[in-house]
Amino acid sequence: MEKLDWSLIRSFLAVAEAGSLSAAARTTGISQPTLGRHIREAEAALGLALFTRIAKGLLPTDAGLALMPAARTMRTAAADLALTAAGRATGMAGTVRITASRVVSNTILPPILSALRAEEPGIQIDLVPSDTTENLLFGEADIALRMYRPTQLDLVARHLTDLPLGLYGAKTYLGRAGTPTTIDALMQLDFIGLDRSDQIIKVMAALGFPVTRSFFPLRCDDPLAYIELIRAGCGIGAMLRRIGDPDPALERIDGLITLPSLPVWLTAAPTLRQSPRLRRVWDALAAAFAD
Repeated sequence: MEKLDWSLIRSFLAVAEAGSLSAAARTTGISQPTLGRHIREAEAALGLALFTRIAKGLLPTDAGLALMPAARTMRTAAADLALTAAGRATGMAGTVRITASRVVSNTILPPILSALRAEEPGIQIDLVPSDTTENLLFGEADIALRMYRPTQLDLVARHLTDLPLGLYGAKTYLGRAGTPTTIDALMQLDFIGLDRSDQIIKVMAALGFPVTRSFFPLRCDDPLAYIELIRAGCGIGAMLRRIGDPDPALERIDGLITLPSLPVWLTAAPTLRQSPRLRRVWDALAAAFAD
């Protein structure tokens, strides 16, 4: 058997778990041609056919399925090796990879990271705006800001604060429709809802306002587009008060309903807390949200 590089096994495992080259490329950031070449090289090195091509992508052969447990063990070992090495790193110079929701990444983190870079020019930041859950234990990010309590037991987690939500409308829209002073008047306004998610419907039901999807004349799941729809005067909707209050185009509707706050959790893999660089970024984020 020829020499089998770890990168080939990593690509094999990514394609096997994703089901196609295109899906694996999206999850790994490796191009489809490179993944295809890695699969061919792995098959040549092992002397085995690892996949069967089907209409929807690639299906692991029996030989491929038999190799997956060992490949996953190698992936875990490689992740442990990288985490341990990162945790032993000394000095401030180097890169820290932060992941946060798209809204937080676009609206709250930029001034925080600007201040941090001014104080620590040796620290480089990779910011990953994402509304999916990155696996910190596999090195997909070093530090994560999440709007929910982490469930992985192996992570270091700290509750930073609770960010209050507010109900907002554009001043142009409320100028046309009128600023409501009663619940009945509020419910006559156009609410902007979510498309495939039922999160807002559940929140409204918990507040005593049972509505259906058709209650919302405009619906959008993208959180940044949702904010812009409110700003454009399409209707009213909820957003973080830290975003809505400073916006001169918006008016907060107070005194009628009380929206829940969103918790902010800072999380990292435990070995990374041993790194002065990671500790510095962790402390800076914690202090900024505490303020």
